[in-house]
This record gives sequence, structure tokens and C-alpha cells, in this order.
Amino acid sequence: MPPAPAPAPAPALGGSRWNTFPAAGTTLTAREFFTATEPLLQGIIDDNALTSADGEVLEAQIRATLALGTRETSLPLAIGPDSAPAARELGAQAEKIGRELASWATAALERLLTDRIPLPAGPLVVRSHCYGHLLTPSAADLLRGRRGGPVTMQLYNEWLHQIVLLRDALLPFTNWQDVPLLITPTGLRHTESARDTFLTELLVRQIRHTSIVDFARQVVTGTSGPAGYGFDTGGGTALPAVLDQPLRTAPRHLLTWRPGPAAGETVTYVVEVADYYAAPRTLVEQLPPATAPSGPLTARTVTGPPADGTRTARIEVTHDGTTAHVDLGQALRGHRFALREDFAADGAPTGDGPSRTAEVWSALRASGLVWTEAGDVTLDATGQDDLVVLALLGRLYPENVTLRPGGRPAARTTGGGGGTSADGKGPSRLVIVVDPPRAR
Repeated sequence: MPPAPAPAPAPALGGSRWNTFPAAGTTLTAREFFTATEPLLQGIIDDNALTSADGEVLEAQIRATLALGTRETSLPLAIGPDSAPAARELGAQAEKIGRELASWATAALERLLTDRIPLPAGPLVVRSHCYGHLLTPSAADLLRGRRGGPVTMQLYNEWLHQIVLLRDALLPFTNWQDVPLLITPTGLRHTESARDTFLTELLVRQIRHTSIVDFARQVVTGTSGPAGYGFDTGGGTALPAVLDQPLRTAPRHLLTWRPGPAAGETVTYVVEVADYYAAPRTLVEQLPPATAPSGPLTARTVTGPPADGTRTARIEVTHDGTTAHVDLGQALRGHRFALREDFAADGAPTGDGPSRTAEVWSALRASGLVWTEAGDVTLDATGQDDLVVLALLGRLYPENVTLRPGGRPAARTTGGGGGTSADGKGPSRLVIVVDPPRAR
């Protein structure tokens, strides 16, 4: 048997080539991709004869580009108390990831000044259009001044744009350093169209969770798909972070990447009932009142088979040999919609608490979505694990549902829909009492 042919050597860096990515594309983590962009920084240093003092100018530039609220920001997202939850979460992600990438850039510039990357194919010359990233006056003077020029500016344009694309591609993921990003011979430029769509929705309206998921799918797989709440693909699964984090504090809209066996195709997780408003309902008044805690319940997630590029999943809750099933997509929707009750510093309630009760197990076994139109109702889920509470959120009609930590009286918190309270003064609530966060 003849020996297998030796792999072709990687093309040399230099000239118009700033990376050695294969033509068919590859996957890299954020750190690996950042390292692959360093030849562009080396080209800037070589062409401009940069010194340590110049590195400080470029460090200030990347920090200004990746920060929010600066003149040079690449993401003009204003975050405040009245911002939508998704915008607040994505804004916090942008700031956290931006600071880390800027620190990587600082370390890389310091290292490349003395430990240069060889460019065997000659000085690096890359054509890169301007992408509208504003420069600080000091960086503009450095890159366009006496020692700078067209080549330096083109190299810096390309590097800065790739780093901005990297930051934005990572926004949907809590564990962003672990995500395998699809990289093509042009780096992350293949994400530009999807990024424009994603950021436009983020900046001009309340972004939909399905839009966050679709953008995440684009940066991992390079493909779009049906609207859903997560996806399976080669090497792992992306699903909402609440499945890995404490329910009361988990992000509502961000995803967590879970490495796993390679899937044969990319499959989107979809809800069983897309329009929850039209789903069958059961009045909580028709359920038996709670006379005692339901006792410990056990829960697990069960994934359905793929069909036409989609799949569903359920939470199975078991009690005394009987099982209730709740659509995982509806449960995650309930988590996004649920109000998390706040308290004054002294723990005093801000209004009258609900007095009627319903049993958690009865609610989980009810038909359709449980709701109320005759006053507030409490469901005591203390002592239950987070997956059981998540299933309960999937069984309740997801408007005017409140999560309240046990051990404190209820604050009067209203939502944006649902029934009317018995006194006619506001919407009725379904209040789930849960274990308070553990002290750290």
C-alpha cells in the first residue's frame, strides 16, 4: 500500500496573506482566532517602525473602539435602567468581552515589538476598505503621519475590523471563550451580513430571542435556519444559559455552548406551540388548593428526534411514579418573561401579597397553560430544584408570572398582561415562591 501523500505545506505569511486558514474553512476559539490576526499587528509594527510609546496609542484605540459610550465605539448601544433585558445583557457582554480582547491586544503589541512573527513571503500588504471605525486623534496621527501611510492604515483597518467582528460574534454566549467559531480564508468577514441584521434589530427595537439564536448559529455554522431557541451542530449544542446556571440569576437571553458529540446536521430547537396566546388554557381556580407542599419532584430533559432540520425537547417531571411533560421551549419562554421580584433594603413589602394558593404538582399536570382571572395565586416551589421550577414556568401562561424568594412577604409587582385581579385594580399574578439565592 503506497504511503499517504504528505499534506501540502501551509502558505507562507507575507505579501497579501495574513493567515493560513484552509480554503474550506475551520473552527477556532476566540483566543485562537485572535492569535491568527497577530501577523496584521506585526505588519503594522514593521511598516511603521513602532515603539512602545506607539503601542500605548494603539492600546487606547482598541479600548475606545470596543467600549460602549465612547466617540469611537463600534457599538452605539445605550444601556440604562429602562433598557430591555436583552439589550442590557448584550451590552454587559460587549463590555466584558471588549475589555478582555483589549487586554489581549496590549499583550500582543508588547510581545511583537521584541519577538516578531516572521513574514517569509515579504512585507505584509493587505487591501482593506474603511469600515467606518473612528480613530482617536492620536491613532489617526500615528497611522497617517510621517511614519504611517496607506499600507499601515490598510493593515490596521483590517485588524481592527476583524477584532470588532470577533467581539460581536461572541455576544450571544456566556462562555464565549469556548465557542468554536467558523473561520474562512477572510477571517470573520463571512459574518458581516448576519451581524448587520443582528445589530440593526438590537439597536432599533427590542431584539427577539430567536434573532440572537440565529446570529449565534451563523457565527458557529455559517448557516441560518428556522426560528428557535437553540441548535445542535457538529461538536456541540447551544441552548439558553438558564439550563446551566441558577434560575433566579441566570441571563434570560444568552446562550451557553455545550461541547458534545458531532451531529450529522445542524438542527434547530423549536417550541411545540409557536403562538402561546392561542394555546389551550386551564384556570388555576379549577385546580385544587394547596394543602401541603407537593413533596420532592424529580426532573430531566428529553430531546425529541430531528425532523426537517428542527427538533423539540421536553422537561419530564416525576412524582410518585407519575410523569408530567412540559415543552422545554415554552419553559424557556416563561423564564424570559417572568418577573423577578425586588425588595427594599430592609426587606419590607411594597404592597399586599397574594393569599390564594395552588399546588405545584396539580399545575404541572394541568392541560394547556395555567392562568388566573380572579386574583393573585401563590405556588410554593421551595425545596424544588431549578429544572422543576423551570418546568412550572413552562406550564403557566407567561404573562404576570413572578418569581419570589421564600422567607419574605410579597412585593406588589405587576406585569404586562394576563387577567384582572379580584378588586379590579390591576392584573392578577401567578407567584412562584422559590428558594432564595444562596449566600456566597
